[in-house]
Amino acid sequence: MNVDDYESLPTTSLGINMTAGAIAGVLEHIVMYPMDSVKTRMQSLSPATSKLNITATFQNMIRKEGIFRPIRGVTAVVAGAGPAHALYFGSYEMSKELMTKITTHNHINYMASGVIATLIHDAVSNPAEVIKQRMQMYNSPYKSVVACMRGVYQSEGLKAFYRSYSTQLVMNIPNQTIHFTTYEFFQNRLNHERKYNPPVHVIAGGAAGACAAAITTPLDVVKTLLNTQETGLVKGMMEAISQIYAMAGPLGFFKGLTARVLYSMPATAICWSTYEFFKFFLSGLDRDQYKSTITGKNMLQPRKTSNINDEAQLRNAYVLPVSESTEETKTPKETNTQTTQPQSLPTGPIKTVCELSSAVAGTPTLNLTTRHTDVKSPFDRGFSST
Repeated sequence: MNVDDYESLPTTSLGINMTAGAIAGVLEHIVMYPMDSVKTRMQSLSPATSKLNITATFQNMIRKEGIFRPIRGVTAVVAGAGPAHALYFGSYEMSKELMTKITTHNHINYMASGVIATLIHDAVSNPAEVIKQRMQMYNSPYKSVVACMRGVYQSEGLKAFYRSYSTQLVMNIPNQTIHFTTYEFFQNRLNHERKYNPPVHVIAGGAAGACAAAITTPLDVVKTLLNTQETGLVKGMMEAISQIYAMAGPLGFFKGLTARVLYSMPATAICWSTYEFFKFFLSGLDRDQYKSTITGKNMLQPRKTSNINDEAQLRNAYVLPVSESTEETKTPKETNTQTTQPQSLPTGPIKTVCELSSAVAGTPTLNLTTRHTDVKSPFDRGFSST
């Protein structure tokens, strides 16, 4: 690995990424949980809340069910968001760095890393999502997280906590690929050097959340029905789609679209800005030294491998391309150093082993024929006086 390789690598570790991700995930869900409750309620197929807008839904929840109703179930989210987001961001950053050795195409890298992060995240967060949405529903019989968890397990078994897992993956894999690709796109446009830049993190995070949420709303409606089981036992994704279409028509798949976008846009802005802040803070570096991730604006390109014979070096020979301006600004000293070729060995008899001209001008010649009695000080030992 040469200097260019080191300059392209992030300055944070896996532990820092996971810690920052856990804090960001918990903060995001705590701040935005009331809006998430409104979104879930608006996606409900219950006639009592089907025609209410965002403001009316929120007011109806407080008026009929109490002031703390919008935050019921938040403890389940906090318990699940910490480890889920720690693995989410940690696996994404690690995968993104490892993928640079496999592909030089950034978008493929972002999408593949997003898929890996989603598979791990959803496996951890899906049970918490089921409990949260059961407690968010209209006239929910559950008063606490423990009571909800016990009740669901006793009546429906362990599989109830993963009934929507396949639907969640079908929704979240495209959601997260759009999310990460959009975030990295804005980062590459506005923050190519990947320094700590709060305004860019907020803008990129908000745009990523809004785009991903709007496109995947129909699948989110299906997931909500599978988690809440409002209409009775819904066994799978296709059955949920049929019931939504039968009860609400095509527009039923876009129930809560505005609430979902208004939730996701600030939520992802908070999440990414918090994540990037704690990555920077925990690294302990100055802004000039800090690099949040591998540079992604220019595709990683293979290093010139004409003089490399080892296959392992060839597989890892990826560096960021050097711009023309960088080549032009090289000093004459650097140019001379690169073009200097080692001198050929003398063809005549070898009088001493090291009577060869040094590659660096001005360096005294090493003479092994020097006798011990000729050395006046330890610092002169091994060197001729000429």
